[in-house]
Amino acid sequence: MRWLIVSLALCWVVRFGVAQPQGQSDSPPQSQSSAPTDADKSREPSAAARESSSRDTRIDLSPPKDDAKEHPNSPDVHPAAVGEMHPWSPYRAVKDDEVGDFYLKQKNYKAALARYQDALDYKPNDAIANFRMAQCYEKLSQPDQAIVHYQEYLKILPEGPLSKQAKKALEKLEASEKQTPSKTPPK
Repeated sequence: MRWLIVSLALCWVVRFGVAQPQGQSDSPPQSQSSAPTDADKSREPSAAARESSSRDTRIDLSPPKDDAKEHPNSPDVHPAAVGEMHPWSPYRAVKDDEVGDFYLKQKNYKAALARYQDALDYKPNDAIANFRMAQCYEKLSQPDQAIVHYQEYLKILPEGPLSKQAKKALEKLEASEKQTPSKTPPK
C-alpha cells in the first residue's frame, strides 16, 4: 500500500512539476521597464473601489476654533482647566448623521435623536445634526429644545441650505408658544 502512495506522489510530481518559490519561474527574466501585466493590474484596486460610498457628502475636516490653544497638551492651558475631552472625528459624525437620517425616515425619532447627539459629540458644531435634532424634538412635542437647535443651526450657517426651513419652523414654534398659556401651579 505504501508503495502505491509513493508511486502516485511521484507521478504527480513528474506530471505537474515541483512547486517553485514565488517569484521564480522557468521563463527567462523580463526587463524591469516593461508595462504591468494583467495579473498586476488585477491586484490593484479599481477606481470605483477607491471612491467613497458617500462621495457627495463633503466632510469638514478643519479643527475647532482655538484648538491649538485649548488642547490639553498646550503649554498655555493648565490640565485641570481642560475638563472632559471629546474625540474630534468628523467621519464618525457624518456616519452618525447618515444613520440618524435613516431613523428619521423610519419615523423613529428617539433613535434618530440619539444618533444626532452622538454626531454632536464627535463634531460639536455640526449644523446638519443640529437641524435634524430640532426636527426630532419638534416631532416629539418638545418645542423648547427644537427652538434651541434651530437657533444653533442658524448661528452656524445663517445662510445655509436649510436656513429658510429653520426660520419658518422657528416662527411657527415661537407663535405656538405665545398662543399656549403658561402653566402656573394653582395656589
